[in-house]
Amino acid sequence: MRIFDPHIHMTSRTTDDYRAMHEAGVRALVEPAFWLGQPRTGVSSFRDYFDGLVGWERFRSERFGIRHHCAIALNPKEANDPRLSGVLDLLPRYLAKDGVVAVGEVGFDSMTSEEEKAFRYQMELALEFELPVLVHTPHRDKVAGTRRSLELVAESGIPPEMVLVDHLNEATVEMVHASGCTMGFSIYPDTKMSPDRMVRILQEWGTDRMIVNSAADWGHSDPLLTLRTGEAMRSAGFTVAETERVLWDNPVAFYGQSGRLVLDEVGPAEASATFSGNSILRGQPEGDTQ
Repeated sequence: MRIFDPHIHMTSRTTDDYRAMHEAGVRALVEPAFWLGQPRTGVSSFRDYFDGLVGWERFRSERFGIRHHCAIALNPKEANDPRLSGVLDLLPRYLAKDGVVAVGEVGFDSMTSEEEKAFRYQMELALEFELPVLVHTPHRDKVAGTRRSLELVAESGIPPEMVLVDHLNEATVEMVHASGCTMGFSIYPDTKMSPDRMVRILQEWGTDRMIVNSAADWGHSDPLLTLRTGEAMRSAGFTVAETERVLWDNPVAFYGQSGRLVLDEVGPAEASATFSGNSILRGQPEGDTQ
């Protein structure tokens, strides 16, 4: 089963995760810029973080046979911190880079005026750079946040097919389906969606414009839940083609609108290869006595 994880935060994960993902069939992914848990205190920390997304993490992923892409944005939670307002000025530099296939995550966390201002501006950048947009819907007041997000998307002039509205559930899928936007669902061990709940949504709404992701990060999450969702789909009677549509075809079609996806198979990768002088190896190679 070939899998494209359209939303996963590999900066927070280990090389064991990369290895397990490849064994599970993951061959490509998108890593959106997000909140790291510990609040950042200045713009320069974002510059280093964005450099890591377009550089080191892409290199690290390819050592395990997985094509890495990213989305760049000031995330909703940190849009409320006045110390970070200058991050918006950094974005054009990064949105022009290879491997950046969307603007995201943008949207709402607490539905403040500062979040809405950043959301509007970053959608303007998406139009300028002709990139898709990944929209984060809030964990609190999800229905209201999703509704307001769709209103802002409609006002922005961005075609709905260029927008992926993520972290949906049973209460929000209908309005996003009606909007024409792509529908994203994060599959988690205990919160958000489970494979079985996702199957029930797919049985009701079909597989068109449906995308599932693990959204795995530094919290309690599992980068293999895309695979588990595919297995649950097959057990529920979905065909191989329907399962592949959700796990591969739909995310490829959405992010492919950027014109920057690279999906050819990663060639044999030497673990000893370096990026800025650093490899994924640790310690001294056998036989090296220097």
